[in-house]
This record gives sequence, structure tokens and C-alpha cells, in this order.
Amino acid sequence: MRYYRVQRDEAVSLIAETEATAYDLTATDPAPTSFLELARAASLTDETVDEVAGDLLDDAPPVDIETYRDALVRPVDPDEIWGAGVTYAISQESREDEGGLAEAYLNAYEGERPEVYFKATPSRTVGPGDNVGIRGDSDWDVPEPELTLVLYDGDIVGYTVGNDMCSREIERENLLYLPQSKTYAKSCAIGPCVATGESVEDPLDIHMRMEIVRDGEQVFEGTTSTSEMVRTCEELAEYFRRYNEVPESTVLLTGTSIIPPDDVTLEADDTVRIEIENIGTLENTVEQL
Repeated sequence: MRYYRVQRDEAVSLIAETEATAYDLTATDPAPTSFLELARAASLTDETVDEVAGDLLDDAPPVDIETYRDALVRPVDPDEIWGAGVTYAISQESREDEGGLAEAYLNAYEGERPEVYFKATPSRTVGPGDNVGIRGDSDWDVPEPELTLVLYDGDIVGYTVGNDMCSREIERENLLYLPQSKTYAKSCAIGPCVATGESVEDPLDIHMRMEIVRDGEQVFEGTTSTSEMVRTCEELAEYFRRYNEVPESTVLLTGTSIIPPDDVTLEADDTVRIEIENIGTLENTVEQL
């Protein structure tokens, strides 16, 4: 199933979408309002999230999900947001001409240990339809579309679409500036929903597309497949858990799969649209901070 959170008149509802229809789970007696409530229940009952939700469908009224598109909010409110890097060849190849950075990225791509880093807090993370930010002290900024894992107690319970915003100018200047290029206000977006493994099927064999639109004109489009990823989702989650204080809920972005050319940079009011097969489309407007 796919799980959406919608907000109208300050009331938040959890919508579960099956292949046939969508249901308002919040209208049932348990009245869950978040995917994480279902994940918590699943962990206590040794069921899957879809099994927990399935028990509620008979009492949940059907709804038309299309009428809620403008009311979608961030599908989960994780305790922490983490990222993984250099999991696709293009990420390493795009840094081949960047001096000292090239060797570091090659080692991360080929090495046994993947790059896993702290990306953002919930306050720095936005949902579908919200603005993503570009820094005022950077002239080269790009979106990075990523298959994103939703973790409960460190285990994968779902998938969503992620946008790992990056200030490439700051990153290129000095590798030690990487945290500043990655972590700032509105530097991450996730949504539009959380899809469980039953809906995604094989997370390493799904199509991904990104476009940047400016004044109604497409300035960039790229496509790829997660089959190009050199790490497995379980491997990234395992390295995240190593010797770590794992919170109840985490979102883990799995690496950059599409990189615009060097002459493309985001501008205020651009639209970034990221589509991942079997999950959905995340759309955000760019804001100059």
C-alpha cells in the first residue's frame, strides 16, 4: 500500500491507497494519523504495516485520493534524516575533475564502507508542495533525487521519494565544507507518500525521473534506474545502525542518481519534480534563502 498524510482545517488524516481504491484510516476507531503509528503497532504484533492497515480497511470509508493532492503534507515526521553518498557511478564520475575531491569520492564508491552521514533534522525537511531552499552564499545549487528508506528502529518499513538539496559550489571548494553544502534550512524534501515493500516490489529495479522547470520551460530532464546503485538498501541501513544511537524513526536517502550538468543551477521559483516508479511524484518550488 501507499500511505499519505493530508491536512485540512488543521486536522491531519492518514490515507491508505491500495491498487483498487484509497481509504481514510483516521476515520476508524484506532484513528491513526501517521505511518509511524502503524509501524509501531506492526513491531508490537509481529505483523507487517500493510497487515496492520488491512485490519482497518473494512471500517475505513473510501476516499478519492485525487481530491487530497493539494492537501498533502510530509508523509512521515522522522526523528532524524540521514543520507548515503556515492552509491551510483555518476556521483563519482561527476567529481573526476574536482582535484582532491576525486580520490575521496572514488574511494567511497569502490570501498567496502559506504558514505553515510547526518543530513537534516525534521525542522530542515519539507514535504510535497513546500519550498526547498538554495543558499544565498552559493551560486551553484542542484537537486539530488534519491530513493529514500523509511526506517523503524533501524529496519526498513517503507520507501519514499527524497530530494537531497546540495550547494555544489561550497562542496567543490573544500571537502570539509560538505556539511554546509548539505545541511541548512529547507535542504531536504520527502514525499508524497510512504510505499511499503509490497508496493515497491524490487527497490533496486525501479525507474526514476527528474525535471527542473523554469518559467514554464524545462531546463533539465534526467532518468535512471535504481538498478545502477552499487549498494543494497539493507547494506546502507546496516551501516547506519552500526555503533549508533538509532532513534525510533529515521529517513535514509540512498544516494544521488541523476546529476544536472555543471552549467545548470537552480534559481528562485524553479519547480523540481522527482518521480519514482511505484511510489509517486515529489514536487517542490525553489526558494532563495
